[in-house]
Amino acid sequence: MNNKQLLGKRIKELRKAANLTQEKLAELIDIETGSLSGIESGRHFPSLPTLEKIALNLDVELKALFEFKHLISVEEMKASIIKNIDKIDKEQITFIYKFVENFK
Repeated sequence: MNNKQLLGKRIKELRKAANLTQEKLAELIDIETGSLSGIESGRHFPSLPTLEKIALNLDVELKALFEFKHLISVEEMKASIIKNIDKIDKEQITFIYKFVENFK
């Protein structure tokens, strides 16, 4: 999932937690419902002023819109680990190995 998709998924998650429909949030931030739908689906990236309005109306800090590590799938996490394993030193590998071994 790319960052636009993750941001959209996070906004949708926060909107639903605030018990708001797309129509109501779109009205509150003064954009078309279709535009909000495009943001939530990851097709469109909102401007900074729109992001600020979204955060304000969802009663969260702006940075909360970008807290989406929990939305990343297990497969994506595994792929990231594999991709980055060659970039770490022996000490870090030893630490990770011991950590993982404790789960057996």
